[in-house]
Amino acid sequence: MLKKKLLITMIVGLGTVSTASWAAPRDEVVSTVSGQHGMAVTIYNDNLALVKDARRVALARDLNQLAWRGVSAQMRPETAQLRNMSNPGGFRLQEQNFDFDLLTPQKLLEKTIGREVSVIRTHPTTGAETRETATVLATSGGVVLQFADRIETGVPGRLAFPGVPETLRDKPTLVISLLNPVAGPQNLELSYLTGGLSWRADYVAELNAGDDRLDLNGWVTLTNQSGAAYPNAKLQLVAGDLNRVREDQPLPRTTMAMAAKVADAAEMQQESLFEYHLYTLQRPTTLAENQTKQVALMSATRVPVKKEFLLEGANFYYSGQHGELGQKIKVGVFVEFDNTGEGLGVPLPKGVVRVYKKDGQGNAQFVGEDRIDHTPKNETVRLKLGDAFDLTADKKQTAFQKLAGTSRYNYVFESAYEIVLKNAKPEAVTVTVREPMPGDWTMVAESQPHTRASSGTAEWQVKVPAEGKTTLTYRVRVRY
Repeated sequence: MLKKKLLITMIVGLGTVSTASWAAPRDEVVSTVSGQHGMAVTIYNDNLALVKDARRVALARDLNQLAWRGVSAQMRPETAQLRNMSNPGGFRLQEQNFDFDLLTPQKLLEKTIGREVSVIRTHPTTGAETRETATVLATSGGVVLQFADRIETGVPGRLAFPGVPETLRDKPTLVISLLNPVAGPQNLELSYLTGGLSWRADYVAELNAGDDRLDLNGWVTLTNQSGAAYPNAKLQLVAGDLNRVREDQPLPRTTMAMAAKVADAAEMQQESLFEYHLYTLQRPTTLAENQTKQVALMSATRVPVKKEFLLEGANFYYSGQHGELGQKIKVGVFVEFDNTGEGLGVPLPKGVVRVYKKDGQGNAQFVGEDRIDHTPKNETVRLKLGDAFDLTADKKQTAFQKLAGTSRYNYVFESAYEIVLKNAKPEAVTVTVREPMPGDWTMVAESQPHTRASSGTAEWQVKVPAEGKTTLTYRVRVRY
């Protein structure tokens, strides 16, 4: 109850705050977004953005105290750079201060400790107001006021403050002391790095009835939690993994709520930038404070798809005796496609691909998702969508023998395995059985031929009939 009363009285008291400061008035040149004639924002993957804010500001000759309002609340002030595009010669910066302690009733009260305020009371019957001067002694856990003849806790009325301290601002402000060679309006550009701006790629894919084609749409999801708005900005996105110097103790960041908004579809142009890829939106866009919005990245239709059922083993059971290795083992479902062709053939930023398929009534149903890394053009995109419901496997070790070995580096083992693949589908399928083989291995016997997918991997393409089963057996010798 005390906290609620305190908040109400402070808010009412703010209505009587003077715009003058307690200290001597500062001869500041104030720059706001009304003088802005250009905004460019480049956002990187790792919660980092480069902001370039161009404004027209009237400066005096020689020394100026410039208050650049509306910068990001998560600005990294050590990266700030102000340039004079009109008269760069003789334009020099002397000092800059980042004021991010924002004006609130509580902050105003805290800054008043040791100073006098007016306590205004209203008579409950007559409505007459009386004023009394008090000194603020403390604000932690409640307000302590010292009157001429007593000390009171809480706020027995509303408070009137003589002014706003210089260090409190209603918006994050960069205050810059500078020397300017020529008086008059100047075109200035402030650039800085900031946190609170991020982007990610999201993809939506829809499989056709035969699971051999898909339609793919890519979206860029932008999130602005930086504490500032960026109106009509030229937007660019950098895809790639930049090396950054990490702070030992990063500053805490305030978590803010987000409002979702979907922008009009407009594809982005991409180009190479150093060892990364730069995407540029072909129209200005506004990044409002505390907002998430989406813009179109790419679109492709009827992309050829390969579907694979995969049963993947492990290498631990080739050097010991184990017996049963599992029953009703799940078989993974994968789809893959090449990043080529119309609508594709462009670098795909890392993100999540969500896959849908229409049911018998024509309604699109979610069938799985997977995360992809940055994928260059002409590379293969491979997605694991889940495990097949109607495909299972029983696996066991049927024989094991140590053939040689007296030291830890001269062991020879021979073991045999049986894998029974079961298919409850009404159609036949092919299952890829992939076994990682340790050491120097030789296939001694097998029920069907394998391929050596890599130096340490054996693969079989096992056909399993509809509503039936197929048994794969093999014997392998490994040398360590």
